Amino acid sequence: MSAPIRLGTRRSALAQAQSGHVAAALEKVSGRKVELVPIVSEGDTNRASLSEIGGLGIFATRLREALLAGECDILVHSLKDLPTVVPEGLLIAATPVREDARDVVITRDGTPLHKLSTGTKIGTGSPRRIGQVRRRAPRASVIDIRGNVGSRIARVESGELDAVILAAAGLSRLGIEQTMATEYLGLAEWPTAPGQGSLAVETTVDAPAELLASLAELDDADTRFAISVERGILEGLDAGCQAPMAAHAVVTGDKVRIRTVVYAPEGERRIGLDVTESLNGGYIRVNGSGNGAKTADGADPNHAAREIGLSVARRLLEQGAAGLVSREQLL
Repeated sequence: MSAPIRLGTRRSALAQAQSGHVAAALEKVSGRKVELVPIVSEGDTNRASLSEIGGLGIFATRLREALLAGECDILVHSLKDLPTVVPEGLLIAATPVREDARDVVITRDGTPLHKLSTGTKIGTGSPRRIGQVRRRAPRASVIDIRGNVGSRIARVESGELDAVILAAAGLSRLGIEQTMATEYLGLAEWPTAPGQGSLAVETTVDAPAELLASLAELDDADTRFAISVERGILEGLDAGCQAPMAAHAVVTGDKVRIRTVVYAPEGERRIGLDVTESLNGGYIRVNGSGNGAKTADGADPNHAAREIGLSVARRLLEQGAAGLVSREQLL
Protein backbone atom coordinates (compact mmCIF):
# COMPACT_ATOMS: atom_id res chain seq x y z
CA MET A 1 0.00 0.00 0.00
CA SER A 2 1.29 3.48 -0.88
CA ALA A 3 2.34 5.72 1.97
CA PRO A 4 -0.13 8.46 2.93
CA ILE A 5 0.28 11.89 1.37
CA ARG A 6 1.27 14.29 4.16
CA LEU A 7 -0.57 17.60 3.94
CA GLY A 8 0.96 20.45 5.95
CA THR A 9 -1.54 22.91 7.39
CA ARG A 10 -1.88 25.60 10.02
CA ARG A 11 -3.70 24.60 13.21
CA SER A 12 -6.57 27.10 12.96
CA ALA A 13 -10.08 25.76 12.48
CA LEU A 14 -10.35 27.45 9.08
CA ALA A 15 -6.99 26.12 7.86
CA GLN A 16 -7.94 22.62 9.03
CA ALA A 17 -11.30 22.86 7.26
CA GLN A 18 -9.72 24.08 4.02
CA SER A 19 -7.10 21.35 4.17
CA GLY A 20 -9.77 18.77 4.90
CA HIS A 21 -11.67 19.69 1.72
CA VAL A 22 -8.50 19.36 -0.36
CA ALA A 23 -7.53 16.12 1.38
CA ALA A 24 -10.89 14.53 0.58
CA ALA A 25 -10.66 15.56 -3.09
CA LEU A 26 -7.05 14.35 -3.36
CA GLU A 27 -7.87 10.99 -1.79
CA LYS A 28 -10.60 10.54 -4.39
CA VAL A 29 -8.39 11.25 -7.41
CA SER A 30 -5.20 9.60 -6.14
CA GLY A 31 -6.59 6.56 -4.35
CA ARG A 32 -4.19 7.29 -1.47
CA LYS A 33 -4.86 8.32 2.11
CA VAL A 34 -4.05 11.94 2.98
CA GLU A 35 -3.06 12.80 6.54
CA LEU A 36 -2.92 16.33 7.98
CA VAL A 37 0.36 17.53 9.51
CA PRO A 38 -0.32 20.56 11.80
CA ILE A 39 2.34 23.30 11.60
CA VAL A 40 2.49 26.50 13.67
CA SER A 41 3.23 29.69 11.69
CA GLU A 42 4.38 33.08 12.96
CA GLY A 43 0.95 34.45 12.20
CA ASP A 44 -0.52 31.96 14.69
CA THR A 45 1.77 32.96 17.58
CA ASN A 46 2.34 36.69 17.03
CA ARG A 47 -0.84 38.47 18.14
CA ALA A 48 0.25 41.96 17.06
CA SER A 49 -1.77 43.84 14.47
CA LEU A 50 -1.18 42.68 10.90
CA SER A 51 -0.68 46.31 9.91
CA GLU A 52 2.22 46.46 12.40
CA ILE A 53 3.98 43.16 11.74
CA GLY A 54 3.23 43.09 8.01
CA GLY A 55 1.38 40.38 6.16
CA LEU A 56 4.11 39.37 3.72
CA GLY A 57 4.25 35.60 4.16
CA ILE A 58 3.51 35.69 7.89
CA PHE A 59 1.24 32.64 7.55
CA ALA A 60 3.24 30.86 4.85
CA THR A 61 6.95 31.02 5.69
CA ARG A 62 7.08 28.33 8.38
CA LEU A 63 4.88 25.99 6.32
CA ARG A 64 7.15 26.40 3.31
CA GLU A 65 10.20 25.67 5.44
CA ALA A 66 8.53 22.45 6.57
CA LEU A 67 7.76 21.45 2.99
CA LEU A 68 11.33 22.06 1.83
CA ALA A 69 12.64 20.14 4.85
CA GLY A 70 10.55 17.09 3.92
CA GLU A 71 8.21 17.31 6.92
CA CYS A 72 5.21 17.13 4.56
CA ASP A 73 4.49 16.48 0.88
CA ILE A 74 2.06 19.30 0.08
CA LEU A 75 0.66 22.48 1.63
CA VAL A 76 -2.73 24.13 1.42
CA HIS A 77 -2.77 27.92 1.70
CA SER A 78 -5.41 30.62 1.55
CA LEU A 79 -4.13 32.17 -1.65
CA LYS A 80 -4.69 35.73 -0.45
CA ASP A 81 -2.05 35.14 2.27
CA LEU A 82 0.69 34.11 -0.18
CA PRO A 83 3.42 36.49 -1.39
CA THR A 84 3.52 36.73 -5.18
CA VAL A 85 7.04 35.28 -5.38
CA VAL A 86 7.11 31.49 -5.05
CA PRO A 87 10.35 30.33 -3.35
CA GLU A 88 12.90 28.41 -5.39
CA GLY A 89 12.18 24.70 -5.33
CA LEU A 90 8.41 25.10 -4.84
CA LEU A 91 5.42 25.41 -7.16
CA ILE A 92 1.70 25.97 -6.86
CA ALA A 93 0.49 22.69 -8.30
CA ALA A 94 -3.25 23.29 -8.06
CA THR A 95 -5.80 26.05 -7.56
CA PRO A 96 -9.17 24.35 -7.01
CA VAL A 97 -12.41 26.02 -8.07
CA ARG A 98 -12.78 29.33 -6.30
CA GLU A 99 -15.47 29.81 -3.67
CA ASP A 100 -17.40 33.02 -2.99
CA ALA A 101 -14.85 35.87 -3.13
CA ARG A 102 -17.09 38.44 -1.41
CA ASP A 103 -16.77 39.98 2.04
CA VAL A 104 -19.60 39.68 4.56
CA VAL A 105 -20.66 42.19 7.22
CA ILE A 106 -22.04 40.53 10.36
CA THR A 107 -24.21 42.59 12.72
CA ARG A 108 -26.73 41.86 15.46
CA ASP A 109 -29.65 43.80 13.97
CA GLY A 110 -29.10 43.78 10.20
CA THR A 111 -28.31 47.47 9.78
CA PRO A 112 -26.51 47.86 6.40
CA LEU A 113 -22.90 48.95 6.60
CA HIS A 114 -23.52 52.33 4.98
CA LYS A 115 -26.25 53.14 7.52
CA LEU A 116 -24.28 52.39 10.68
CA SER A 117 -24.43 55.35 13.03
CA THR A 118 -21.72 57.58 14.50
CA GLY A 119 -19.50 55.71 16.95
CA THR A 120 -20.51 52.25 15.73
CA LYS A 121 -17.58 49.86 16.27
CA ILE A 122 -16.59 47.79 13.23
CA GLY A 123 -13.89 45.16 13.69
CA THR A 124 -11.33 44.21 11.02
CA GLY A 125 -7.57 43.76 10.88
CA SER A 126 -7.26 44.24 7.13
CA PRO A 127 -5.83 47.56 5.86
CA ARG A 128 -7.83 47.08 2.66
CA ARG A 129 -11.09 46.65 4.55
CA ILE A 130 -10.24 49.57 6.83
CA GLY A 131 -9.90 51.85 3.80
CA GLN A 132 -13.17 50.53 2.38
CA VAL A 133 -15.08 50.92 5.65
CA ARG A 134 -13.92 54.50 6.01
CA ARG A 135 -15.41 55.24 2.59
CA ARG A 136 -18.63 53.25 3.00
CA ALA A 137 -19.30 54.07 6.68
CA PRO A 138 -17.32 57.24 7.47
CA ARG A 139 -19.14 57.86 10.77
CA ALA A 140 -18.21 54.48 12.22
CA SER A 141 -15.12 53.65 14.27
CA VAL A 142 -12.81 50.94 12.95
CA ILE A 143 -11.35 48.61 15.58
CA ASP A 144 -8.19 46.72 14.58
CA ILE A 145 -8.73 43.09 15.59
CA ARG A 146 -7.11 39.68 15.23
CA GLY A 147 -8.47 36.23 16.00
CA ASN A 148 -10.27 33.32 14.40
CA VAL A 149 -13.69 33.53 12.80
CA GLY A 150 -15.55 32.27 15.85
CA SER A 151 -13.93 34.73 18.25
CA ARG A 152 -14.65 37.65 15.93
CA ILE A 153 -18.33 36.75 15.65
CA ALA A 154 -18.48 36.30 19.43
CA ARG A 155 -17.35 39.90 19.93
CA VAL A 156 -20.42 41.05 18.00
CA GLU A 157 -22.72 38.69 19.90
CA SER A 158 -21.41 40.03 23.22
CA GLY A 159 -21.88 43.67 22.19
CA GLU A 160 -18.17 44.48 22.32
CA LEU A 161 -18.35 45.25 18.60
CA ASP A 162 -21.31 46.27 16.46
CA ALA A 163 -20.06 44.58 13.30
CA VAL A 164 -17.21 42.53 11.87
CA ILE A 165 -16.20 41.99 8.27
CA LEU A 166 -15.21 38.48 7.21
CA ALA A 167 -14.59 36.51 4.03
CA ALA A 168 -17.67 34.67 2.78
CA ALA A 169 -15.53 31.70 1.73
CA GLY A 170 -14.28 31.21 5.28
CA LEU A 171 -17.80 31.02 6.67
CA SER A 172 -18.76 28.55 3.97
CA ARG A 173 -15.75 26.29 4.50
CA LEU A 174 -16.31 26.24 8.25
CA GLY A 175 -19.97 25.41 7.74
CA ILE A 176 -21.01 28.18 10.13
CA GLU A 177 -24.74 28.72 10.34
CA GLN A 178 -25.29 32.38 11.07
CA THR A 179 -27.66 33.36 13.86
CA MET A 180 -26.98 37.07 13.28
CA ALA A 181 -27.63 39.30 10.30
CA THR A 182 -25.32 39.14 7.29
CA GLU A 183 -24.79 41.60 4.47
CA TYR A 184 -22.90 40.28 1.46
CA LEU A 185 -20.91 43.08 -0.19
CA GLY A 186 -21.02 43.12 -3.99
CA LEU A 187 -17.68 42.81 -5.76
CA ALA A 188 -18.44 45.66 -8.14
CA GLU A 189 -18.32 48.26 -5.36
CA TRP A 190 -16.38 46.27 -2.78
CA PRO A 191 -13.66 44.22 -4.56
CA THR A 192 -11.68 41.97 -2.25
CA ALA A 193 -8.06 40.88 -1.81
CA PRO A 194 -6.21 39.24 -4.71
CA GLY A 195 -6.90 35.53 -4.49
CA GLN A 196 -9.68 35.80 -1.88
CA GLY A 197 -11.89 32.72 -1.93
CA SER A 198 -9.15 30.65 -3.59
CA LEU A 199 -6.88 27.96 -2.23
CA ALA A 200 -3.35 27.13 -3.38
CA VAL A 201 -1.94 23.62 -3.17
CA GLU A 202 1.84 23.85 -3.07
CA THR A 203 4.50 21.17 -3.41
CA THR A 204 8.13 20.82 -4.44
CA VAL A 205 9.26 21.00 -8.06
CA ASP A 206 10.78 17.51 -7.73
CA ALA A 207 7.64 15.93 -6.27
CA PRO A 208 6.81 12.46 -7.66
CA ALA A 209 5.12 12.56 -11.05
CA GLU A 210 2.20 10.53 -9.67
CA LEU A 211 1.53 13.18 -7.01
CA LEU A 212 1.81 16.04 -9.51
CA ALA A 213 -0.62 14.26 -11.84
CA SER A 214 -3.15 13.83 -9.03
CA LEU A 215 -2.84 17.47 -8.00
CA ALA A 216 -3.32 18.54 -11.63
CA GLU A 217 -6.78 16.99 -11.51
CA LEU A 218 -7.72 19.42 -8.73
CA ASP A 219 -6.68 22.48 -10.74
CA ASP A 220 -9.31 24.77 -12.26
CA ALA A 221 -8.04 26.72 -15.29
CA ASP A 222 -10.45 29.66 -14.97
CA THR A 223 -9.62 30.10 -11.29
CA ARG A 224 -5.87 29.94 -11.91
CA PHE A 225 -6.08 32.46 -14.73
CA ALA A 226 -8.16 34.91 -12.70
CA ILE A 227 -5.97 34.75 -9.62
CA SER A 228 -2.84 35.04 -11.79
CA VAL A 229 -4.21 38.33 -13.13
CA GLU A 230 -4.98 39.54 -9.61
CA ARG A 231 -1.57 38.56 -8.26
CA GLY A 232 0.06 40.20 -11.28
CA ILE A 233 -1.53 43.47 -10.17
CA LEU A 234 -0.25 42.94 -6.63
CA GLU A 235 3.22 42.20 -7.98
CA GLY A 236 3.20 45.19 -10.31
CA LEU A 237 2.30 47.52 -7.45
CA ASP A 238 5.14 45.99 -5.41
CA ALA A 239 2.58 45.54 -2.65
CA GLY A 240 2.48 42.96 0.12
CA CYS A 241 -0.57 40.82 0.81
CA GLN A 242 -1.73 43.21 3.55
CA ALA A 243 -1.60 46.31 1.32
CA PRO A 244 -4.76 48.49 1.15
CA MET A 245 -5.67 47.34 -2.36
CA ALA A 246 -8.25 45.08 -3.94
CA ALA A 247 -8.35 43.13 -7.20
CA HIS A 248 -10.93 40.71 -8.53
CA ALA A 249 -10.95 39.11 -11.98
CA VAL A 250 -13.67 37.00 -13.60
CA VAL A 251 -13.24 34.90 -16.74
CA THR A 252 -16.32 34.76 -18.99
CA GLY A 253 -15.98 33.12 -22.39
CA ASP A 254 -13.00 34.65 -24.15
CA LYS A 255 -12.74 37.72 -21.90
CA VAL A 256 -11.56 38.57 -18.41
CA ARG A 257 -13.07 41.46 -16.46
CA ILE A 258 -10.87 43.05 -13.79
CA ARG A 259 -11.95 45.39 -11.01
CA THR A 260 -9.12 46.80 -8.92
CA VAL A 261 -8.78 49.65 -6.41
CA VAL A 262 -5.95 51.11 -4.32
CA TYR A 263 -7.13 52.88 -1.17
CA ALA A 264 -5.59 55.63 0.92
CA PRO A 265 -5.28 54.43 4.54
CA GLU A 266 -8.02 56.74 5.81
CA GLY A 267 -10.27 56.05 2.82
CA GLU A 268 -10.24 59.69 1.74
CA ARG A 269 -9.04 58.78 -1.75
CA ARG A 270 -8.97 55.79 -4.02
CA ILE A 271 -7.77 55.00 -7.52
CA GLY A 272 -9.51 52.22 -9.37
CA LEU A 273 -9.95 50.57 -12.75
CA ASP A 274 -12.66 48.41 -14.28
CA VAL A 275 -11.29 46.88 -17.46
CA THR A 276 -12.09 43.97 -19.76
CA GLU A 277 -9.36 42.18 -21.69
CA SER A 278 -9.64 39.71 -24.58
CA LEU A 279 -8.28 36.20 -24.04
CA ASN A 280 -7.49 35.56 -27.70
CA GLY A 281 -10.26 33.10 -28.34
CA GLY A 282 -10.42 31.51 -24.90
CA TYR A 283 -6.92 30.02 -24.95
CA ILE A 284 -6.86 29.37 -21.21
CA ARG A 285 -9.07 26.31 -21.57
CA VAL A 286 -6.45 23.69 -22.26
CA ASN A 287 -6.13 20.08 -21.20
CA GLY A 288 -4.29 19.28 -18.00
CA SER A 289 -3.26 21.37 -15.05
CA GLY A 290 -3.17 25.12 -15.29
CA ASN A 291 0.34 24.85 -13.84
CA GLY A 292 2.67 24.91 -16.82
CA ALA A 293 -0.10 24.06 -19.28
CA LYS A 294 0.45 25.14 -22.88
CA THR A 295 -1.87 25.89 -25.75
CA ALA A 296 -1.46 24.35 -29.18
CA ASP A 297 0.88 27.17 -30.22
CA GLY A 298 3.05 26.71 -27.12
CA ALA A 299 1.82 29.78 -25.23
CA ASP A 300 1.62 29.73 -21.43
CA PRO A 301 -1.80 31.11 -20.44
CA ASN A 302 -0.69 31.88 -16.88
CA HIS A 303 2.22 33.96 -18.13
CA ALA A 304 -0.31 35.88 -20.22
CA ALA A 305 -2.51 36.34 -17.14
CA ARG A 306 0.41 37.74 -15.15
CA GLU A 307 1.22 40.14 -17.98
CA ILE A 308 -2.36 41.39 -17.99
CA GLY A 309 -2.10 42.01 -14.25
CA LEU A 310 1.22 43.82 -14.59
CA SER A 311 -0.27 46.01 -17.33
CA VAL A 312 -3.21 46.94 -15.10
CA ALA A 313 -0.79 47.76 -12.26
CA ARG A 314 1.14 50.09 -14.54
CA ARG A 315 -2.06 51.94 -15.36
CA LEU A 316 -2.83 52.31 -11.64
CA LEU A 317 0.66 53.67 -11.00
CA GLU A 318 0.33 56.11 -13.90
CA GLN A 319 -2.82 57.44 -12.22
CA GLY A 320 -0.95 58.00 -8.94
CA ALA A 321 -1.63 54.83 -6.95
CA ALA A 322 1.84 54.81 -5.39
CA GLY A 323 1.13 58.18 -3.78
CA LEU A 324 -1.84 56.88 -1.79
CA VAL A 325 0.21 54.77 0.60
CA SER A 326 3.70 54.93 2.04
CA ARG A 327 6.44 52.50 1.02
CA GLU A 328 6.25 50.89 4.45
CA GLN A 329 2.57 50.08 3.93
CA LEU A 330 3.21 48.56 0.53
CA LEU A 331 5.99 46.24 1.64
